[in-house]
Amino acid sequence: MSLLIQGILFLTALWLTRWFWLRLSAQRMLNNISGPQSPSFWMGNMAEIWSPYGWDFHHELGEKYGGVVKFGALFGEKQLYVFDPKSLHQIMVKDQHIFEETDSMIRGTRVSFGEGILSSVGEQHRKQRKMLNPVFSVAHLRHMGMFFFRLSTLQTRSGLVPLFFGVGKRLQAVLESKVQNGPQEVDMLMWMARCALELVGQAGLGHSFDPLVDDTIPPYILSLKNFGTTMHRMALPAQYILPWASQIGSPKFRRFIVNMIPWKDLHTGRDITDMMYSTAVHIYNTKKAALEAGDEAVSQQISQGNDIISILMKDNDNASSADRLSEVEILGQLNTLVFAATDTTSSALSRALHILAQHPDAQEKLRQEIRSAQKDGVDLSYDELVSMEYLDAVCRETLRLYPPVSFLQRVARKDAILTMSTPITTVDGSMVTEIPIPADTHIMVSILAANRNPTVWGPDVLEWKPERWLSPLPKSVADAHVPGIYANLMTFNGGGRACIGFKFSQLEMKVVLCLLVERFKFSMSDGKVITWRMSSISVPVADKNSDVPQLPLKIELAK
Repeated sequence: MSLLIQGILFLTALWLTRWFWLRLSAQRMLNNISGPQSPSFWMGNMAEIWSPYGWDFHHELGEKYGGVVKFGALFGEKQLYVFDPKSLHQIMVKDQHIFEETDSMIRGTRVSFGEGILSSVGEQHRKQRKMLNPVFSVAHLRHMGMFFFRLSTLQTRSGLVPLFFGVGKRLQAVLESKVQNGPQEVDMLMWMARCALELVGQAGLGHSFDPLVDDTIPPYILSLKNFGTTMHRMALPAQYILPWASQIGSPKFRRFIVNMIPWKDLHTGRDITDMMYSTAVHIYNTKKAALEAGDEAVSQQISQGNDIISILMKDNDNASSADRLSEVEILGQLNTLVFAATDTTSSALSRALHILAQHPDAQEKLRQEIRSAQKDGVDLSYDELVSMEYLDAVCRETLRLYPPVSFLQRVARKDAILTMSTPITTVDGSMVTEIPIPADTHIMVSILAANRNPTVWGPDVLEWKPERWLSPLPKSVADAHVPGIYANLMTFNGGGRACIGFKFSQLEMKVVLCLLVERFKFSMSDGKVITWRMSSISVPVADKNSDVPQLPLKIELAK
């Protein structure tokens, strides 16, 4: 062995020894925080935390130890599991500059989607959010889109609602053709994914991915369907490997290494990101050419230039040089919008249909509200949609109890003191409301536990009860000051990195549920036991031992 290789190995061993020593020394400060027993020094509790069926373990963390819990990570590292409302406010809002996205999250989303809003930090993130905020405002979503003229009512309607109804009716028609001769079992997850992709395609990108007329599944949706579960399986090694591996050599060299590594999931992720990128470039170039050609070319597009990306590109052209986004950044927004809007919305819609199939009385009550709101075959307006109390309650309660994303990750960039609204009992038996957090401590922000906190929501927190939203919520909900941006929940995150498209997602969900529940009755398929996997975004499977996401439900025409 050459002296050079020996020297490299010696320096590497020295660096790793120093890193472990500093890591373990700093994290002794966390030893007094209560948490589950770590089964091993090498893996800690990571196998349980990241298990696709880790629901019971996460529930135990949320129920047994209080709002801040210590758990073991790899090689003896200590991490925190947090859902205390005051601690969440500090992490997500007050001190968000200290508690930032992890390096693996930033680099992972950058590798997957490009330089979009999920993978940007600091000034770049603020600039991107400044450009995107107006596009996703209520006023913009209410009035953007194509104008529809209805001779029967002699009125014009604008905004996204008519566009969403147009896509939803195509889905309604193809499902109706399947059940004309009686009840049928249908994989509703696939149809929800296809519908969500077409909704974001038309409203977000001015592009059609799927005609929604038959069982032919576009390759794009098949790739998206597998992306979340693939990334979740890779999440744990990526957390430790990706931050430094993504900086080695040139992109061409890194691609060569990826191609050489015999890892199926890595190659699947590579192929999906390649497909997403090439699609994004095609859409971007088409839009750019239309904008350069003038109004007539723009008017020939599906959305007539009123989709989110077209508006963003127009606004970007008129922005100051300091605020203007680069072509790479716009491509990043395009990829991020497609993935985030498709996977989270299809997960939420699938969960809602699954729950309604299990609660036929609630399904019938919702159906009657929808039919009562309809008038002379005219599509519901934006104001009519948001005024439907039970529909809103069903959406809120589903997103409370079953958020599509169960947790987020943050890392403390410097030493901090974390405060809590409710005292926790430490290992030595003392009660504390403040704990020191060493720099580089990784924190798991539990959306699931925050939304299911009995201190906030009461003893019936684990029950699916839309009725809780039809009367004043407990005073404890308002007093908790949960930093989420939607319905006192953490479902859409909070603070400066909150989900920018949550109103877009709400609108999609309500339109699709209106069309499907009004026309069809959903019930559980005989002999099928649906379980949900805790992937990066929750997905249902009909066989617990299967990795294939699906939601087989029996559907029939509603009387």
